[in-house]
Amino acid sequence: MIEGDFKPPCYLRAALLQSVLNSSGFRNPRLTALAAAEEELIIDAGGGVRLQGFLSRRHGGPSKGLVIIMHGWEGSARSAYVLSTGEYLYARGYDVFRLNYRDHGDSHHLNEGLFLGTLIDENLAAVRYAAGLGERSFLVGFSLGGSFAVRIAARCAEAPIPELRHIVAINPPLDPLASTLAIDRTPLIRMYFLKKWKRSLRKKQALFPKRYDFTDMLGMNTCMDITETLVRRYSGYADAADYFGHYTLGVGFIDRAGVPLTVLMANDDPVVPAEDFYAVETNERSRVIMQPFGGHCGYIDGPHLGSWYQPMLDRWFRE
Repeated sequence: MIEGDFKPPCYLRAALLQSVLNSSGFRNPRLTALAAAEEELIIDAGGGVRLQGFLSRRHGGPSKGLVIIMHGWEGSARSAYVLSTGEYLYARGYDVFRLNYRDHGDSHHLNEGLFLGTLIDENLAAVRYAAGLGERSFLVGFSLGGSFAVRIAARCAEAPIPELRHIVAINPPLDPLASTLAIDRTPLIRMYFLKKWKRSLRKKQALFPKRYDFTDMLGMNTCMDITETLVRRYSGYADAADYFGHYTLGVGFIDRAGVPLTVLMANDDPVVPAEDFYAVETNERSRVIMQPFGGHCGYIDGPHLGSWYQPMLDRWFRE
């Protein structure tokens, strides 16, 4: 465990404020060089699964490498923190690939099956494809994307991705059950996720009405109640505990990284319990950096709404 040095101004230290500002539309400029250069790619992720991504290549001058960005649950390739981070790195010489998971962004129509947090194989396939688009590639995952990133790092111990040089997981939930309960305990965060999840479920039901009926779930008021019902009805898992257990990150993940792995975590995260990380084991390729502040994936360092981790990513990748 490495203790960090992120010290935001006093007026930005509240964990909930950091978490809310992370996804705030105030961080989104109307037009960025990143968006202007993007090309949509539809990736064959195996088993008939198609995933959507956006590639922004630099023009004029060599690239420092390709950065793959994986968003959080109910985020997308156009989430504020994804665009802000992508734009920062693009402006500093990196090509950027932003991935949408199944049923995220505007990709619901691409697959009939539902998104689940256990779908590591298809997201690994997408990362393997994207990494091959550059000679030197890097991966950044936020929240659930950080969980995918940690699992990908562990998979690389047995099946390396030759171009992938460094993975950064930002506030990854080690215990998704604990994180879901934490979301439900914080009314503002619960309302944020419920609104986005219900909108996604409505979209999926409208596209595949013969397969899905989420009517009762749309009236539920906690993420845990929706998860329990959806998992029992549509996932093939026995219940929510069984489902969450299949992507809980314990021994054999961070300590088995097959590629350099940096895990960034905040001690005041209202969604991911920080105490889980004090029992984490690492290996010679992995490290955990704990910050006293930052909320959930925030680390907002001033009124310009940039994030402390953005210049750190450039530094870690260059190292």
